[in-house]
Amino acid sequence: MAANQVDTTNGVNLDIDSDTDQYLTFILADEEYGVDILRVQEIKGWDSVTPIPNTPSYIKGVINLRGTIVPIIDLRQRFKMDSVEYGPMTVVIVLKIECQDRDRIMGIVVDAVSDVYDVPEEEMKPAPDFGDIVDIEFISGLATVDEKMIIVLDIDHLLSGDELKLTDSLSS
Repeated sequence: MAANQVDTTNGVNLDIDSDTDQYLTFILADEEYGVDILRVQEIKGWDSVTPIPNTPSYIKGVINLRGTIVPIIDLRQRFKMDSVEYGPMTVVIVLKIECQDRDRIMGIVVDAVSDVYDVPEEEMKPAPDFGDIVDIEFISGLATVDEKMIIVLDIDHLLSGDELKLTDSLSS
C-alpha cells in the first residue's frame, strides 16, 4: 500500500510519508522553535530543580526523573536572551541527545509548547550563513508552516563538548 492511502479493511488513514518529519514546536521570546518529535521523551510543567554550584547560569540544575538524573538547561539563557520569570506556561521538554559515545537525557526550559507540525523535507531550508558573526551550528534548518517561520534546532549540537562533559558529571 502506498503512502497516504486509506486501509479500507478498518478505515484507518495510513498517512505515512517517509519524506515528512514531525517537529514539536515551542515558544522562546515570541519566536517559534522546533525539535524532532522522535527525540522528545516527555513534556513537564516547570517545577523546582536542585541547583548545582559552579555551573554556567543557563544550567538551572538537575531533576530526578524516575531514577534518572536529568540536567535542566534554560534555553533562553543558553541563547543569550533576556530572562523572564517562569509562569504557568513554562515547561521543561525532556529530550534524548545523541552523542558519539552515548545518548544523554537533558531537559530544556522553554516559554511554552506550541504545536506539532509535519514538515516535508523539501520545505526545510538551510539556516542562512552569517559568517563568524552568528553561531548557527545548532540550527538544522528553517521551515515555513502556516505562514510562520520555525527555527528547527539540531539538539545534538546545542551544547559544546565541554558543556556535555559538565552535564555528564551532573548526571553521574
